[in-house]
Amino acid sequence: MVPRKQFCCVRLANRRDLIIALAARHKLPAIYYDRYFVVAGGLMSYGPDNVDLFRRAASYVDRILKGEKPSDLPVQQPIKYDLVINLKTARALGLELPPTGPGPPACNFSLRFFWRC
Repeated sequence: MVPRKQFCCVRLANRRDLIIALAARHKLPAIYYDRYFVVAGGLMSYGPDNVDLFRRAASYVDRILKGEKPSDLPVQQPIKYDLVINLKTARALGLELPPTGPGPPACNFSLRFFWRC
C-alpha cells in the first residue's frame, strides 16, 4: 500500500504531461516539485537535490550494516536544493531571466538551465 502523501505525488507524476500542457495553454508560469516536470516542458522546479539525498542515505546504510541501531541515527533534512529553469518555456511565456552569477555564499543550491528542442 502506498502512503497517502506518496500516492498524491504518484498521481501528479502520472498526469505530468497534462498538467504541463494546461499550464502552457493558459500561459501560466508554474513551479513544480521535481526536475522531471521541467525536462518534460514545465517552466521551473525547486526541490531537494535527489542525488545528494541518495548519497547521504548510502552513509546511513553503511552505518547500519556496521552495527548501529537505526533508532540511534539522527533525522536529516535536505541540505542541497536545485532550482531548474526551462529556457524554452520561459521564452514562450515572455519571461526574461537576468544573467546568472554566483549566489550569496550562504546559498546551498544549484541553478540548472534546460533548453528543450
